[in-house]
Amino acid sequence: MDLDDLIRDGHLQRIKPSTELAEKEFSEADYDMGSARRALEEKDYKWATVKAYFAVFHSAKGILFLRGYREKAHFAVAEVLDNVCDDGKLENRYVADFKAALSARQGADYRYDYSERTATEIVKLAEEFLERMEKLRKKL
Repeated sequence: MDLDDLIRDGHLQRIKPSTELAEKEFSEADYDMGSARRALEEKDYKWATVKAYFAVFHSAKGILFLRGYREKAHFAVAEVLDNVCDDGKLENRYVADFKAALSARQGADYRYDYSERTATEIVKLAEEFLERMEKLRKKL
């Protein structure tokens, strides 16, 4: 979906790029990542999945703030990441990873569908995602 369409439809808002807001999001991502790891160790697979997604979400949201966008719907974050890929600054894998984490979180939250395997995979995915967003952040 085109970013202008997302803005028109109210799913995305243009803002002044903000390092300060981005810093807060990256801090939240780190906090959520720690919570996801602890939940996984405690065998709380639902919470590990949910928190790992939010680590992914907050780090991606930090990228949005650096690019001058505020999301109004979670799926819009993936669309902005896709736009970053189109600019040649991010590999498509990370858009797919964002969507996979979102889907796993929705499964855990809304359908009570979670497992040790899924939680382990999403926590690992989140760790790699955060690492990549940190590298991207330094280039924006």
